[in-house]
Amino acid sequence: MRAALTALALSAAALVPSLTPSQARAVSCEGASHEGKRYTLCTVGADEDLRTFLRAPDGTVWGHFSTLDAALREKGETLAFAMNAGMYHEDRAPVGHYVENGQEEMRVISSPGPGNFGMLPNGVLCIGKGEAQVYETRDFLTRKPECRYATQSGPMLVIDGELHPRFLPDSSSRYIRNGVGTSADGRTLVFAISEEPVSFYEFGTLFRDGLKMPNALFFDGNVSRLFAPEIGRADIGRTLGPLIGVVVPAE
Repeated sequence: MRAALTALALSAAALVPSLTPSQARAVSCEGASHEGKRYTLCTVGADEDLRTFLRAPDGTVWGHFSTLDAALREKGETLAFAMNAGMYHEDRAPVGHYVENGQEEMRVISSPGPGNFGMLPNGVLCIGKGEAQVYETRDFLTRKPECRYATQSGPMLVIDGELHPRFLPDSSSRYIRNGVGTSADGRTLVFAISEEPVSFYEFGTLFRDGLKMPNALFFDGNVSRLFAPEIGRADIGRTLGPLIGVVVPAE
């Protein structure tokens, strides 16, 4: 057992540069591997201009990173990073809790239900002023944190340092998956997307053992996409629902 723990510690050490305080104030995307699986990680400091996005001013869903980025550029801004940020209905409306610039579009859903979203415990990413945290949904309802931006999804990947109780080490269900973890102090977020199909268990251990994140939330699978111009990446595909991204001044 001690040897296994040492191996995990070495794997985690390889990812530590993503989490250093000097880098936590900027968006930094890089490739990484954990337990033989490949991922792209984007580290974001909670002081960055991190926002959720769903609809344009005319009410149409943004749907694509390129559409959103083009609109931001008209205002002298641009996306430094973006990712799909939770599950949505056929009309692209969020399945669970969604807040954008302090305005709630969808309430918190705390009851069990079908699909990955309803595989409790699920959770909420809450972005406040200079702090961001992933909360298990019932904890979120108890604490009532103030969120300028928020998105709910499920299942939780890591809850207070433990994997979701329904994750199986030998699961054969594997997809390209994406999600987010937050540091204990709420100052750092790590967004991850797998570069090959992974199980929930494998994805959860990335956050728990590789990144040492006490809480992490699954966003989606199969439709997972990333926009990261720093590494020349702009995934395309079907129209998405909620997005999350960091906004910076356009050069």
